[in-house]
Formats: sequence, structure tokens, C-alpha cells
Amino acid sequence: MIYQLDDVEKLSRSEIRKLYSEYVNPGLAYMLSLLNFDKNFVKAEGCYVWDSEGKKYIDFLGAYGALNLGHNPPEIIDALSRVSKRPNLLQASLSTYAAVLGHNLSQVAPSGLKHSFFCNSGAEAVEGALKTARAATGRHNIVSCEGSFHGKTMGALSATGRKKYQMPFSPLVPGFETVEYGCIDALEEKLRTKNVAAFIVEPIQGEGGIIVPPDGYLKSARELCSRYETLLIVDEIQTGFGRTGSMFACEHEGVAPDIMCVAKSLGGGVMPIGAFATTPEVWEKAFGGMEKCLLHTSTFGGNTMACAAGIAAISAIVEKNLPERARKMGEHMIRGLKTLKDKYSIIKEVRGRGLMVGIEFQTLEKGFLNRITGGAVSKFYEEFAGAMVAGELLNSHRIITAYTLNNPNVIRMEPPLIIEEQDIDFMLNALEDVLSKNRGLFKLTFSTVKTAAGSFLSR
Repeated sequence: MIYQLDDVEKLSRSEIRKLYSEYVNPGLAYMLSLLNFDKNFVKAEGCYVWDSEGKKYIDFLGAYGALNLGHNPPEIIDALSRVSKRPNLLQASLSTYAAVLGHNLSQVAPSGLKHSFFCNSGAEAVEGALKTARAATGRHNIVSCEGSFHGKTMGALSATGRKKYQMPFSPLVPGFETVEYGCIDALEEKLRTKNVAAFIVEPIQGEGGIIVPPDGYLKSARELCSRYETLLIVDEIQTGFGRTGSMFACEHEGVAPDIMCVAKSLGGGVMPIGAFATTPEVWEKAFGGMEKCLLHTSTFGGNTMACAAGIAAISAIVEKNLPERARKMGEHMIRGLKTLKDKYSIIKEVRGRGLMVGIEFQTLEKGFLNRITGGAVSKFYEEFAGAMVAGELLNSHRIITAYTLNNPNVIRMEPPLIIEEQDIDFMLNALEDVLSKNRGLFKLTFSTVKTAAGSFLSR
């Protein structure tokens, strides 16, 4: 049987779960269904989504920073409609839309970044940036940070700082080393060898747990890279386009990288598109002239529809001054979360900038139950405390969020930048309700087990 589009719209939640489990990813299907995360969402607009039962949810996850303009922003939908009759893929010409998007990106990017390469995802942008650095410098080594996340393709994965994602695919690309995030001395020790092509770094570590580095870290890293003739690659895939309160997070310290990676909200939350932008000097060394201009290419990179979405997205972000809005809304959210931290000891730390905020929860390190289980209880909370809180917010208050990949004890708050203050207040009240009713982690565990059991029995 081959399903038609009309058939898809009639599938029940249980039918979708079954198909996903049989033909896509059984483990993911089971994991999401366990905590009742596999709801069938059928409508989305702005900061809200609706499930098949007509229930309305507020999206505080924002597709990990891809929905800066919200779900289905009309500016993007209109742009795609306007180019629907144009050739989308036509390599035997120069793309008008790629040319204009390249220009617009250079206008909002940090100083000096001019040439752009368009691809389809953040991981591809990182791959291109790493290749560019090696080609431009003639050096081999790449330095990244512990706890970082740059993607899961082989080159990007080699720079990602968590062994869990690397071990099954070893050996990875050679020449990659990591240093402690935020430690300038450790970085200088690596760069002093003068064999490092690039240092790739996130201005704020997203999947690492929304980790904000010490003040001056990026500026000092910029100075070290310049001193040792190493290229600075700033990964703005999650932090870019206003998310942290400036157009790009590196601008908080006035840093201009040699290469910048972007993706996610560049497509307006609708089209997949990524890019890396670099200086004329770096581009000329890596890809200058006819002999080298085709060293790095992508079939779908720079297609008309993706670039039209990018043009509309940048225009909307600038016209609505969303970086400033993110700053103000973020300050309001962080103030509220820190008030909750003062009231509830289960919250270990609140951190972030703009509308990229992480809430880290305490783990259990002592206690009779933990001792008799050989530390298994503590291990459980290290892996699932964030998921349990996110599950309660979803199932009891219809608020969508999730934990960070490299630190599952942290839940992230990354709503669209168009979020209203009243929605932030609703989230704060909902989180307080979860915490007040589940002051002990064991109560939260019991509630989670009930949800999991109910989900299992409803299959």
C-alpha cells in the first residue's frame, strides 16, 4: 500500500506511532511515547500548536532555535508562494536569490564576513567551515571545546565534545582536539604549536546545557587566534539571528570571526538552509579562481525556495527588531526563573542570555536508596530529571520544552522571539505548579511513572 496525502491527514495517533516505529526509528518512537511526548500536532501558528484533540500548546522549545519567527510565519509563506513558479534547482546559471541572500547576510553579519556558501543544514555548514579552514591555512588540526555540539556528520561530529555520540562511529576524522570551554590558558596551549587550522566555538553552548562562557572569553579567543594565525570559526547555528539579544551572540563582545556558521532560523522556520560566511581573504585562499571554485558544492544548496525564505527571514527579523525583543523578554524570563530558584532547591542554576535559557536541576548524590542501589538512583536523575520536568510541563500544562542533549539535567527555554510576556508568565506559573506539587524528586518520579504507565496502556 502506498499512502496518499489525504490518507496521511486521517491517520490516528496510534497508527502514526506504529508506522514510525516500524519504518523510521523504533527506539525514538518508544522513548517519546513513554512520557506521552508523541502527540499528534495538526496545526501551528506563531508560538502555538494544536493537537488532534484540539488542545492548544505554547512552544517554548522553538525547534532548538529554528523558530525565531514562530511557526508558519506569513512573511515566509508569502515569499515561498511568490517564487513557486520559478526554477528551484538550475545549476547552469547564477541564482538571483542566492546572490541577494549572500548580500543580505553580509549586511547583518559581523564585520568582514562577505562570501557565503549555502547548504541545507547546520552540520553541513560546519563541514564546509572546517574544510575551508584547512584549505585556507594549509594546516591540519582543529580545536573545539568539551561539551560542544556542532552536528553529527563525520567532520562536525569529530568537533562535537561528547563521547556518547562519537564512540559508535570511531575512528573519526583525525586531527581534532578539545579544550575546556571558557579556559583561555588551555586554548593557548593548543594554539602555541602553530599547527591548528581553526578553533571552532559556540558563543553559548546550547546542547552543553546553555553554558555562557566567562566575560571576555570570546574576545580573548579572537586575540589568540590572530596571534597564532589560527582561524576563528564561530558556530552561531543556534544562537544566531537575534536569539541572545543581539543579531549574533559573538557581537556581545564585539568579536568578528574569520568564519561563521548559521542555519536553523535562517530558513524562517519553514525551509531547511544553512550557510557559512567568511572573509574575502579566507575565501580566496580556499576557493579563489576557476580551479578552486568548485571544490565544495551542494546540489540543493542555494536553491530558490530556501534562499527566498532566507531573504524574507532576515528582513522580518530586522524590521521587527527581534534581537531587542529577545533581550527584553529574556530578562523578564530569567528574573522569574531566578525567583523560582530562590524558592525551590530542586533548581540548581538558571543561566542564559536573551531567549536562550537553561534551567539545571539538582541531582541526588546521597541517601539510603541511592547507597543500596549502588548509585543507580543518582544516575537515573542525572539522565532523566530534565525529561521528567519537561514531561510534567507538557502533560499537565501544555508547554513544550525539552532537555539539552549533552546535559539531560537541563531543560531549555527557547521560544520564538515573538513570544508575549503573558505567555512567559504562564510558563513561570506552570513551572511553579510543577515544583510546588513535586518538591521531592521522588514525587516527580512517581508522577512520571504514572504518565508512562498510562501512555503504555493506551497503546
